[in-house]
Amino acid sequence: MELINSYFTDFSAREREQLAMLKPLYADWNEKINVISRKDMDHFYEHHVLHSLAIATEFEFSKEMEVMDLGCGGGFPGIPLAILFPDTRFLLVDSIAKKLKVAEEIAAAIGLTNIAIRHTRAEAIKDKRFDVVVSRAVAPLKDLLGWVKPLLKKQPNTPGLARGLICLKGGDLAAEIAASGARPRIWEIEQRFPRPFFHRKYILQVVSP
Repeated sequence: MELINSYFTDFSAREREQLAMLKPLYADWNEKINVISRKDMDHFYEHHVLHSLAIATEFEFSKEMEVMDLGCGGGFPGIPLAILFPDTRFLLVDSIAKKLKVAEEIAAAIGLTNIAIRHTRAEAIKDKRFDVVVSRAVAPLKDLLGWVKPLLKKQPNTPGLARGLICLKGGDLAAEIAASGARPRIWEIEQRFPRPFFHRKYILQVVSP
C-alpha cells in the first residue's frame, strides 16, 4: 500500500481501507481459484493495482459514466478503478465464470456498490452502450476494436475525460497498431511510474473505433 500512496494522494480513508483489503482477499481466493500467478502475488500492488490505476493518471471518470471492463479476469483494471471512482458505474465482463466469481466476491467483501458482473463475451452484449471500455492485456488491438465498436456511445473526445477504448498493453506495439488500422493515442506508463516493471508498458486510447 505504501507504493500506491506514493503516487496517489487523493484516496479517501474508506478507499484506502478497500485497497488495503485487496491483497489478503486475492491471496485467499488464489488458493481456491488461481487467477493471479503466485509469483505475481509478491508484487500484487505494483503489478495489478498500480498498473490498473495508471489509467487514472491520464483520465477522469465522471459521475454516472458507464464503463465496461472487457476481459476483466479477476477484476483488473475494473476493481481498482471502481474504488477510485465510486460514482462511476462499472460492468465487469469475462467469458470465464470462475474468474468472475473471484471478482464478484472481492467486490462484495470490500463493499463496492458501483460494480456489476456479467458472464458473457463482449460481442454477445446487445442491451447496453458504454461511455468507455477498458481492458488489460486481453487481445490484439484489431480484435478489441471489432468487439467494442458496437458497444460505444457516439461522443466527442473531451481532453482528460475517459472516452472510447482505453487499454493497457506492453512490448513492441508497432505491428499490432498497424494491423488494427487505428491511430491510438499512446502514453508511456514508465513516465508516470518510473519503475522497471513499467518499462515498455503503455496506455492506448481509441476514441472512434
